[in-house]
Amino acid sequence: MVMQPVSSWGRLTRAPHDVVALTDRLRAAAVVAASRQPALPFGNGRSYGDVCLNESGVLWSTRDLDRFIAFDPSTGRLECEAGVTLDEIIAIALPQGWFPPVTPGTRYITLGGAIANDVHGKNHHGAGTFGEHVESLTLLRTDGRTITCGPEHEAEWFRATVSGLGLTGLIATVTMRLRPVDGAWIDATATPFDSLAEFLALSSAASTTHEYTVSWIDCGPASGAEARGLFFAGRHSGSTEPTPLERVRKVPVTPPLSLVTPLSVRALNRLYRRAHRNAELPARQDYRRFFYPLDGVRDWNRIYGPRGFYQYQCVVPAAVQEDATRELLAIVAGAGTGSFLAVLKTFGERAPAGMLSFPMAGTTLALDFPNRGAETLALFERLDAAVDAAGGRLYAAKDARMPAALFKRGYPQWQAFEAYRDPGISSQMARRLFGH
Repeated sequence: MVMQPVSSWGRLTRAPHDVVALTDRLRAAAVVAASRQPALPFGNGRSYGDVCLNESGVLWSTRDLDRFIAFDPSTGRLECEAGVTLDEIIAIALPQGWFPPVTPGTRYITLGGAIANDVHGKNHHGAGTFGEHVESLTLLRTDGRTITCGPEHEAEWFRATVSGLGLTGLIATVTMRLRPVDGAWIDATATPFDSLAEFLALSSAASTTHEYTVSWIDCGPASGAEARGLFFAGRHSGSTEPTPLERVRKVPVTPPLSLVTPLSVRALNRLYRRAHRNAELPARQDYRRFFYPLDGVRDWNRIYGPRGFYQYQCVVPAAVQEDATRELLAIVAGAGTGSFLAVLKTFGERAPAGMLSFPMAGTTLALDFPNRGAETLALFERLDAAVDAAGGRLYAAKDARMPAALFKRGYPQWQAFEAYRDPGISSQMARRLFGH
């Protein structure tokens, strides 16, 4: 056994793991059943915190389970192994007129990871979460069982596995539905706003006219409690013109200190807003620029320096969303740290696909912070208290330190979920939130 150091995308730790690469889905069940425990499925490592980590334990690396099994270009029905990434699906499906029905802000996640975290995108108000578009999946358990489940077959196993944080078994194969598109372009607008009330009004109006909506907000050190930002809305274009070749930049090294400071956040926010101030008219954008702007900078997570960074994403219910979001922004402004990557959007009123699905009808706020140790953790405690008081919750795919009590209040089905956990599977997050 050779232990390998593994980090998640936040780069907060680099701990030893026994990494077992799965390369053959026909043999994967035997490997899972014979594995040393505790073990954990691991996709492409794009989760920010410790949901994908299992220090000193086994990681089943699924990235080589990357085969396409079947695709029907007349219906968009796709069957493939769970290590396939959204990027690989787009490369195959988009030229034939299909696109993922839900996509987060990176296309470099695996299907297994998308399901285990029940990811959402800019179109939750119309399309819900990723799990709503999965027809079936196969689950490998450490007791040797293979469970095939879906919304209409073994439905509770399916609801536990969608958003199940990888703890119900290893997802081996997935059958899902893609959505039709004419081409690779998005017709998009960017509208400035200067208050939370204005943001909520824009969101409400655009939810009936545009498939995709999201906002960037100025969350710099002097931003205050009133949101000021840019509201983006988009829909798939009818254009079939080819897109230009993607230009990918790279952060070549990890700087000795974080490049994200109050001064740099203030300057970058000013430049970003100025660059979009004349963009209110519809403009056609390459899908990569609209959905995945950060994918154009390889290893961008290095800019936070050797100590890494946290992403804090929460959602607060619609009934209190304006006041609760204002309080959260006031807490961040009062801390004097700021966040350049600050995203604000609303979720629709849809039933959750999984037992532990994150979205609820309301507003979600996502913020990135360099790891400054106790200072950063103290800020999170203040944010936690505001989220908890509002009846909200945090997103496990982004989390690295949520208290167990906050998790259990935010996810009331956690006890029902426990019945579907695989006793041979655990993670750092599971031990923190569930105690095992």
